[in-house]
Amino acid sequence: MEWTAMELNPEMLNLLMKSLGVNESWRFVDVVGLESEQLSAVPKPCCSLMLLFPLTQQHETFRKQQADKIAEDSGVYFLKQTASNSCGTIALLHAVANNKGKFAFASGSVLEKFLNETANMSPEDRAKHLENNKTIFDAHNEVASQGQCRPAADKVNFHFITFVNVNGQLYEFDGRVNGPVKHGSTSDESFIMDAAKVCHGFMEREQGEVRFSSVALCQS
Repeated sequence: MEWTAMELNPEMLNLLMKSLGVNESWRFVDVVGLESEQLSAVPKPCCSLMLLFPLTQQHETFRKQQADKIAEDSGVYFLKQTASNSCGTIALLHAVANNKGKFAFASGSVLEKFLNETANMSPEDRAKHLENNKTIFDAHNEVASQGQCRPAADKVNFHFITFVNVNGQLYEFDGRVNGPVKHGSTSDESFIMDAAKVCHGFMEREQGEVRFSSVALCQS
């Protein structure tokens, strides 16, 4: 099954959440910038920050140096990415799974069923389970096909990651690495500022690169 590349677009992510049976008490909103003044405009409470960035050689080199920050933590839900272009849905799964108690799910929710089925699986087995879930695959492709941008095959690949506060710790969830990355303590009040600091690191490593964007998952 071939996954369609998805834009980082709040409307599309909200549509995907709805189609997977997540009630609309939390919604994605645009984050227009990562400076303090811009972040202060993001509605509170905010439970996840999602970043879209280009995959470059600098980034790949940085990831190899970061192995010691990978957390072996059974208290978080982590899912490996094994299907190309599925990172948008995987970022959404990480955001919802690690905030599951905050959400209400519709009766028969596909996403709630998936999270329950995979709760005790390894990250690799969760990835296999996702690849075999045609309902989530179809929902992803239906939403992704509505995007305005069509990335060409020879262009830079872009990637989604998610930041979440889990039990007072700031975690970065990237399905391309072997586990969640722990960035230290945070709180509900400081979460978005703390996550933005990590995002600034991504931007500073890519001198001259401006193709970054972010959205936040906030209570509506």
